[in-house]
Amino acid sequence: MSQTTIDYPVADADNHLYETQEAFTRYLPEKYAGAVKYVQVNGRTKIAVRGQISEYIPNPTFEVVAAPGAQEEYFRKGNPEGKSLREIFGEPIRCPDWAREPVSRLAHLDELGIDNTLMFPTLASLLEERMRDDPDLTHAAVHAFNEWLYDEWTFNHEDRIFATPVITLPIVDAAIAELEWCLERGARCVLIRPAPAWGLRGPRSPGLPEFDPFWARVQEAGVLIGMHSSDSGYNDHASVWEGRGEFLPFQMNPFRAFVMGNRPIMDTMAALICHGALVRHPDLRIATIENGGTWVAPLVQQLEGVYEKMPSAFAEHPVETFKRCIYVNPFWEDQLQGLIDIMSPERLLFGSDYPHPEGLADPVSYADDLPDTLAHDDVARIMGGNLRELLGVG
Repeated sequence: MSQTTIDYPVADADNHLYETQEAFTRYLPEKYAGAVKYVQVNGRTKIAVRGQISEYIPNPTFEVVAAPGAQEEYFRKGNPEGKSLREIFGEPIRCPDWAREPVSRLAHLDELGIDNTLMFPTLASLLEERMRDDPDLTHAAVHAFNEWLYDEWTFNHEDRIFATPVITLPIVDAAIAELEWCLERGARCVLIRPAPAWGLRGPRSPGLPEFDPFWARVQEAGVLIGMHSSDSGYNDHASVWEGRGEFLPFQMNPFRAFVMGNRPIMDTMAALICHGALVRHPDLRIATIENGGTWVAPLVQQLEGVYEKMPSAFAEHPVETFKRCIYVNPFWEDQLQGLIDIMSPERLLFGSDYPHPEGLADPVSYADDLPDTLAHDDVARIMGGNLRELLGVG
């Protein structure tokens, strides 16, 4: 348990569920039947998207999973013994009931000392990239997933568990319609991957004016945007150097770690700022989740440099834009004091990645890694106050 006294509400910006095999198929329209399948390969169940078997998640059924926080020692101390990921993950466990539905998850949150949480999917992050050349299918598949998510979790369970439906952006009118559907069902946060929007004309920055009708509706509704790390398509960049191959987040590949680590979230933030979306919609609130915080300082430095050279290209200082609209969920192992100095405690969010193996086994122990110099009220903001304010609870 945390060694820090927890005498304030705790709100976790990064909890996860494990999808069932019906998550993508229960509501998928008949015309797209077969776009997502579960198939047997050498006695193991795999997911196939549009006929292509994916190893993105090695066990997409989640019948067994790694124990929560299995990689914590790896992130704290490194890997001096050179263990494989399988060795680091340790013995798998049966998927707990609380990873599949909200009633038992609520009781488990009580055990963990968590009052509120955002609840993100796990496997759904593979969908958009593998359908990117078919915007109609992408919208249909995302809506099918959202219907399943609402069935199983709702988007607001007792003002404590806020499951995050996915919004995909290729067709702006369809994105707005999906947003309206989610808002009508109580969504407080929607999930958008940090990536270009793949439309009928190929990839486009979501910060361009053509997406303004969507961002205007988000701003009007006051709904939080959660930009959670995902398959953002940066495998394309790595493949220029290493040859084609699927993005496999659970394989050790140092070069792809460089290419895919901070670039997707940095580029997405730069696009939203430099293409003006966050100036034209100044009340947007975007939380970057499970992207860490080490990208913030270099992004701010680059924005400062660009502004110094071409101030007339911006309606306001881009760093001011960034600090107004963006909330950052850093990893506990980041250099938190430096990040606090840049963003202030009012723009940081605690997130544990529970129950994923790369997260924290004891989520509230995140407080122990916050700088000792932080005032109590600032700790309370980071550990829950900021997120609760964004979600309108408490």
